[in-house]
Amino acid sequence: MSRGKYLFAVILLLALAGILFFAQRETPAEAVVTVEASPAPTIKPAQTPETFPIPDGDLKNSVIAAGEYLVRQQLANGELSYQVDFLTGERAYSPSHTRLIGGTGALFTVCRVSGDADFCRAGDLALDHYLELLLTEPDHFRGTCFYAEGICPLGGAALTVDAIYKRWQASGNFSLADRNLLNTAVELGYFILSMQKPEGGFYQAFDPHFNGTADPDFHMTHAASQSLLALIELYEMTGNEFWLEQAREVNTYLVSQPVTEDHWHAYALSKLAQVDTLSKTDQAFVGQIAQTIITGEVRSLNPKNNCISSTTKLEGLAAAAQALYFSNAKHEWLEPEMRAFITFVRARQLPANDCNWKISTELSAAFGGAIFNSCDEPSIRIDGLQNWINGATAFLEYRSMIKK
Repeated sequence: MSRGKYLFAVILLLALAGILFFAQRETPAEAVVTVEASPAPTIKPAQTPETFPIPDGDLKNSVIAAGEYLVRQQLANGELSYQVDFLTGERAYSPSHTRLIGGTGALFTVCRVSGDADFCRAGDLALDHYLELLLTEPDHFRGTCFYAEGICPLGGAALTVDAIYKRWQASGNFSLADRNLLNTAVELGYFILSMQKPEGGFYQAFDPHFNGTADPDFHMTHAASQSLLALIELYEMTGNEFWLEQAREVNTYLVSQPVTEDHWHAYALSKLAQVDTLSKTDQAFVGQIAQTIITGEVRSLNPKNNCISSTTKLEGLAAAAQALYFSNAKHEWLEPEMRAFITFVRARQLPANDCNWKISTELSAAFGGAIFNSCDEPSIRIDGLQNWINGATAFLEYRSMIKK
């Protein structure tokens, strides 16, 4: 080859490399402008998920035991048990699929905590089952929604993103059979943004049929903060600043609202502190969420009261502790409060109980590891297990952080 031809070939190759480089840098941020646009398919994540080691001990074993219960009760088609009275065997057959997809995400958390791939396989089986509820109709609405109980609930889309995120944390990839879960998460993110109101809040239910209509009167507790979390998780999964900008806008609205025991907002703020920074306003708000939770502690720890509520309180406090730790703010004051809730909830993890029941070997084999609600209501519900798994794991992560 002549020198001139050789130089020409080198220049051509460099030009092609440059084109490919800038093509790969394209982000879905511009795609938000039109309904038809969607991101280029990619299986490879933007970055490796950051996780924290989980110390061995009784609490870690408790998380794994809760996951083992979920797997024992799982049907062959992947469906998870929604609610059961473990003393009578009576089951609820009108489940909330939003809660079930949340429980699916918890299976991936157990997989990460335990290092046992069987939990990831169970999670994949459940996820594959519930992803059949996804609906995409570009002529009627934007992105992809989670269709359940006759509507597309905002929280369903958000918790599906969260389940995909938790799978990514556990496995490091987005490939599930012929699905690209990263693309699925992005399309769910577009739906979430399409539900946003001009002032910053969200419509929380959508009828995807008859040209698509949002229901202004439908309200689901925590759906807005679950959506904030999903947007932050999308930023972490894609590395696309667009999602962080959207999350910042949503959070600005949420911190302008009255403070409640919103464990999902605390969870979102802990993620925001981890991937970016919290403003002083954000730090004060997450501290107020924690203080609101603590204010009701005596009532919530009464043996007659709801254990599911106590699992959410632990989750909120553990997330708040992480958020404050990442922000170099005072966080140590939360640990005794978290330990109080852990003690209470573990008294409701079968076969242990604070009701003076004698649990037979057969009941223990079937329901051991599950969290039941109260002595007056011996029912096991999927969201109680989900919140316990997430909350106890967040506490264990926090303990790892402060020991570094």
